[in-house]
Amino acid sequence: MSHAIQLAKRGRYTCDPNPRVGCLLTKDNQIMAEGWHAVAGEGHAEINALKNCSDASGCTVYLTLEPCSHHGQTPPCADALINAGVSNVVVAMVDPNPSVSGSGITKLENAGISIRQGLLEEEAHRLNPGFIKRMTFGLPYTRSKMAMSLDGRTALANGESQWISSEQSRRDVHRLRASSSAILTSAESVIHDDPSLNARELDFYFKQEVRVIVDRQLKTPTKAKIFTIPGKIIIYTQNDNKDRIKEFENMDAEVVVLRSSPIWLKNVFSHLAKEKEINELMVEAGSNLNGALIEQGLIDEMIVYMAPLLLGHDANPLLKLKKIESLSLAKDIEIKDVRQVGKDLRFTLAL
Repeated sequence: MSHAIQLAKRGRYTCDPNPRVGCLLTKDNQIMAEGWHAVAGEGHAEINALKNCSDASGCTVYLTLEPCSHHGQTPPCADALINAGVSNVVVAMVDPNPSVSGSGITKLENAGISIRQGLLEEEAHRLNPGFIKRMTFGLPYTRSKMAMSLDGRTALANGESQWISSEQSRRDVHRLRASSSAILTSAESVIHDDPSLNARELDFYFKQEVRVIVDRQLKTPTKAKIFTIPGKIIIYTQNDNKDRIKEFENMDAEVVVLRSSPIWLKNVFSHLAKEKEINELMVEAGSNLNGALIEQGLIDEMIVYMAPLLLGHDANPLLKLKKIESLSLAKDIEIKDVRQVGKDLRFTLAL
């Protein structure tokens, strides 16, 4: 199963919005064939493995995710395994989609195939945090990427911020972007930083992510760099000015108007998950939006690059959060990983 999990990781940059899945066919303690899901709409991991096996009858199948049992863009994988005559199927985890969860396993069992569940289940969960959260809660798994100085500052008081982090850290960010379904920023960040927000300068093939701008008043400049770079752009707003919307649509940006609400940001995230099939969302924004997202419980993970610099107390802070009067009210954060990237330290933090 460990090998199947490594196979699944090969689809990390290309199979979105589908889950990353690996499959291994074995017989008499020998590997007969392997496969993984590479591109949405094309063969799933099971189908790719079966294509590489001249005779799968009597095989034991190791799968990181329960095989599908319904017709989507491709036929059911459970049927393909049954028709191939496999004897045993070992599944790391059940499909989190509530409309199909367990049905693939049931179909295999009804066909007389022996099933084992739960082998390396935790590791299999880590393959697809976004797909699991989208299917379970109707929201994307959201990471916020930030860069700060040793004293917790992100930019000088005059706004200068390029570059706090090292060149190696910036390359690392491009890998994070490439593995994400979408990158989200604010209109304020577009105005002040004019970012591209696309993954680039990578030596492997990846599916370019969707770029999302949160812009309640539609004040994003139409001459911003982001509109000059090919790729899908979605702007979420509360402003239904048809002329202004048309300006953005003429630049091939999609404008989604969501009415004002105390949970407006959550509604944006819900729309991204349910209507746009966004699994993993990466936030690259300033202290105001990041603070609001954290306070509303919409950030699952923070990736913080800390540079060995001191910017001083007048520089801009990493986050703007509501004042608390007691340490007992402080937000508890779990440190999942710390490693050096170039001259910086990269912290992976779970909220």
